[in-house]
Amino acid sequence: MDFPLWLWFAFTAFVIALLAIDLGIFHREAHVVGFKEAAVWSVIWIALALLFNLYIFLAYGKQAGLEFLTGYLVEKSLSLDNVFVWMVIFSYFAVPAQYRHRVLFYGILGAIVFRGLFIATGVTLLNLFHWVVYVFGALLIFTGIRLAVRQEEEVHPERNPLVRLTRRIFPMTSGYHGQKFFVRDGKRLMATPLLLVLVVVESTDVLFAVDSIPAILAITRDPFIVWTSNVFAILGLRALFFLLAGVLGIFVHLHYGLAAILVFVGIKMMISEFYKIPIGISLGVVAGILLVTILVSLLVPGGVRRPLQPADVGTNPGHTRPEEEDPAPGV
Repeated sequence: MDFPLWLWFAFTAFVIALLAIDLGIFHREAHVVGFKEAAVWSVIWIALALLFNLYIFLAYGKQAGLEFLTGYLVEKSLSLDNVFVWMVIFSYFAVPAQYRHRVLFYGILGAIVFRGLFIATGVTLLNLFHWVVYVFGALLIFTGIRLAVRQEEEVHPERNPLVRLTRRIFPMTSGYHGQKFFVRDGKRLMATPLLLVLVVVESTDVLFAVDSIPAILAITRDPFIVWTSNVFAILGLRALFFLLAGVLGIFVHLHYGLAAILVFVGIKMMISEFYKIPIGISLGVVAGILLVTILVSLLVPGGVRRPLQPADVGTNPGHTRPEEEDPAPGV
């Protein structure tokens, strides 16, 4: 497909406007995002994605429309692991509930930028070196198998090198100062623990992108479809977190479904030179795997899924006492 340059600019402007409205109007003041609010925003983000998908169908044909829908579904499903990790990070750093949306807003803003860089790199490599197809395919299959067989794990944010680097660069306050990342103590600029949380959120998304970008490149190599489906999936992540944070653990077999999706798209990529699986079949397989996994999780008892846990909560320098008062100016 040949998407015109004006559509790239129009889509970018649309996303910037959505983010500005989100933070500048609806979430200007820090507050706890409840289930009802999260549900409304989830519906809004999904509806916007489906409306855009309809436009792609009508303007650029069935193939482009199915590629966008499949890519969006793959990225949305793979992003569920982000929600698990965010829960661990917020628990580890004892982030007050009313400040979590702000962290996720800037985290997703950074994720959009990094995903764009990864997409540009991935598409360029595939166009220049055909053998990269097999590398990406093998990476997806390996990741899927590892996800299926992994046991309960622990997360150690204090081992993140970016966290250690941030603490060396900026003096840290002893607790949170509202939803600010920086405050001034006299003439000295100090970072709050909320900045550490943002650094961990950003760095973990980069790791997830290593899996998700090759996965969607197995569905389509059109940069516009890859980019827009990724962005729409990422934009809905914050609402998805607040919607599912309390109940996502009941989907005890979800990681098997995600693993199966990764293996499927990995195989699809590796055999693409010899046989191209029709996009309609790919969409059916991905949707079917997700549906079966969710139904099995609900019908077959298996406890509560806890694949990731914070290690040594309360015994590390990143775990700080929240400060509700906000005496210092900051950002």
